[in-house]
Amino acid sequence: MNPKLLLTFFFFGIISTFAQTKVSGYVFDEYNQPISFANVLFKGSTQGTITDENGKFYMESSQTWNVLTISFLGYETLEVPLTKKVNYELKFILKEAASELGQVFIVAGKQSKKDNPAIDLLRKIWEHKRKNGLKHFKQFEYNKYEKVEFDINTIDSALIKSKLFRGMEFVFNEVDTSKVTGKTYLPIFINEAVSTVYGDNLINKEKEVLKGNKNSGFSDNQIIIDFVDDLYSDYDVYDNYLRFFDKSFVSPLSRTGINTYNYVLKDSAYLDNKWCYNIIYYPRRKNELTFKGDFWVADTTYAIKEIKLQASKSANINWVKEIYIEQEFEVLNDSIFLVKRDYMMSDFAFNKKEKSRGVYGKRTTLYDNYKFDIEKDKKFYETEVYNYDKDVYDRDDNFWSENRLEDLNKDEKGVYKMLDTLKTVKKFKRLYNLGSILASGYIEFNELPLDYGPIFSTFGFNEVEGMRLRAGGRTYFGKNDLWRLEGFLAYGFRDDKFKYGISGKWLIDKKNRLIISGGNRRDVEQTGASLTTSTDVLGRSLASSAVVGTGANDKLTSINLTSLAFEMEPLRNLVFRLGANYRTLESASPTFSLDYNTPTGVESEIKQYESTFSVSYFPKRKMTGFGVERLNANDDYASVFAQVSRGDKSIFSSDFDYTKVQFSYIQPLHVGGFGRLTTTVEAGKTFGEVPLGLLSAIPGNQSYFSIYNTFSQLDFYEFVSDTYTSLQLEHNFNGRFFSRIPFLRKLNLREIVGIRGVWGEISEGNIALNTTENPNSIPLIAPSEKMYYEYSFGVGNIFKVFRIDFNFRGNYLDEVQNPNARKFGITGSFGFHF
Repeated sequence: MNPKLLLTFFFFGIISTFAQTKVSGYVFDEYNQPISFANVLFKGSTQGTITDENGKFYMESSQTWNVLTISFLGYETLEVPLTKKVNYELKFILKEAASELGQVFIVAGKQSKKDNPAIDLLRKIWEHKRKNGLKHFKQFEYNKYEKVEFDINTIDSALIKSKLFRGMEFVFNEVDTSKVTGKTYLPIFINEAVSTVYGDNLINKEKEVLKGNKNSGFSDNQIIIDFVDDLYSDYDVYDNYLRFFDKSFVSPLSRTGINTYNYVLKDSAYLDNKWCYNIIYYPRRKNELTFKGDFWVADTTYAIKEIKLQASKSANINWVKEIYIEQEFEVLNDSIFLVKRDYMMSDFAFNKKEKSRGVYGKRTTLYDNYKFDIEKDKKFYETEVYNYDKDVYDRDDNFWSENRLEDLNKDEKGVYKMLDTLKTVKKFKRLYNLGSILASGYIEFNELPLDYGPIFSTFGFNEVEGMRLRAGGRTYFGKNDLWRLEGFLAYGFRDDKFKYGISGKWLIDKKNRLIISGGNRRDVEQTGASLTTSTDVLGRSLASSAVVGTGANDKLTSINLTSLAFEMEPLRNLVFRLGANYRTLESASPTFSLDYNTPTGVESEIKQYESTFSVSYFPKRKMTGFGVERLNANDDYASVFAQVSRGDKSIFSSDFDYTKVQFSYIQPLHVGGFGRLTTTVEAGKTFGEVPLGLLSAIPGNQSYFSIYNTFSQLDFYEFVSDTYTSLQLEHNFNGRFFSRIPFLRKLNLREIVGIRGVWGEISEGNIALNTTENPNSIPLIAPSEKMYYEYSFGVGNIFKVFRIDFNFRGNYLDEVQNPNARKFGITGSFGFHF
């Protein structure tokens, strides 16, 4: 589970219903076997639902209905009078129809792939899918209304009487009942957005212009909005895989669906004057990322008219008990169907027990006013980097009355006022502040524009400093601050020394995101833990502090770094950075040497000025906020980085002249139902002779934690190079294979494999420069004879939070040349993931 979600778990409430008619129950046959996918309707209406695999259903209506109709092919239709407005836990028995006994079938078990009319229709859908929807036109535009809501669910009287809600009882006046699950819920957050979407299929461009945005609840925390938008990213039911919660679910309309789902042709009827067929589908196997539900398909265009998807409870996904999706399409003409309404609901919970409490995350999207083939200039689609319009977030009630495509219901209208009142309650403020600390890592001081943190960096340990205590803070007026100052003070109990750092940044030009930044840091750091140089003056590698490890973490460097930089983002996600820094480096440990030879003798301290120019590109990256600091709203984008660094002896009496070129490329890729592959390529070369402190150490990992982009079986500085090329591959199969092993299936484990390799070399000049008589000097060895490689097999999702990796060293195992080589190691990590 993403830590941002913790902000939504604050409140729970009590039952208070508003709808006029509510009914829930079970449908069985005469042998007391549940009937799956039976039709349940209010008689005389189109409002209805279908039973799940256990024969269970729930539905409600804002109108009053007196009769319930239950039907299923091969059974007599049952009509049941509703004597009360609320009817729960009813039981219905359907009898087999005497005239159709020969045609009776039960929707259960594996269905035949041959001579199956449902699969014949599915093949027709594949043939026609590119002829339906927006892809049929050269250009398109439409109005879009989106409503995102968080609700606390499963409320009982014991909870409302608990100490947690003492003084906040008024919140329970806004409780309602879910039309999908029948559970009570209390809205705690609503965000509404109105926009116009433009697209051009000829140049494959799309642009969304926000017209209005309104939110309540955690209104100052844009993180929640982006979190939900990322989880519920736009999708196309015609695609082979539908991505939710960073997982790829097999679409029931997928070309691989025949091997994943059972399909049954259930019914046919007119929908909006179109003759349509109703097909039921459900998974062939448990514990896979699949759905169950049904869809209606038109008989001539083979376009989807309506579809319902509900994730299997056995699906290998954490912290989510239910996922329910509805999508409706409107008929534009005889051959074009366009999406009209999209509804998604997820039930976030710590476990999947029926009565466990959780949080609903809901998104409702409506589409209207479609227009086609109105061509716009290509420059129109070049989205501005800075597009913040304060008026968009301050629209009046008249605007929302005119632009909402769906009215708010009673509880949604009340939640705006309720949450405004709730913000004045001291107990709520304390709970809200606790959630903010967990999400951001900073403690806010409301009286001052200051935050303390990050709190997770308070304690550390290494061989030089011993126990390390750190205190830090930053200025914070709001999420869109144009400038920010940040600093820290740390103390090591073993070396008895203070360390410090201070930095500042200022957003000068909003349109092109021109930022000037600078700072100074004096610290102890493990500089052999990464290949690509960090540009953050306060950045410190995780390897600098480790409580336990495979060996002594004593090869540490004392660094005094001063930097100044200018950064610009003239085009979205394309960043140019021009910087200059001056640093002094020396060994922080008596067992580690940075000595190098000079014409006058041996020196131990490096003094170096360096200028840098870098280009970064992040295609498809989404950002939160418009201030000098922003947050990532997604993590599935590629990253390209290139940097040229120039060391100059003539500036500030520096020690060396050199040029360093570095490149890195990170590409996460969803491979359909086979999980996620992350690929990292790094390359670099240093021109000129430089000491060890300025060379490129192949990043080792002497901790027991799995750290991506390091080599788990290498010690720090085991390999050092001035020219290198590195490739790392890690594939998380998300339980694709474990789900097919009976005794492992219920554990929802996830298999991870990885392979890492690096080639490098070091010049004779650099070896000679760094070879001294100091017994603590490191022999400079590069993996030049053959590429060094290692591989790993991992098991993730152990008890939902733990991961263990088994790492194997592939070569450089000679006991004479590499006497301390670690052939095998076990590392692990923990975290909250879906």
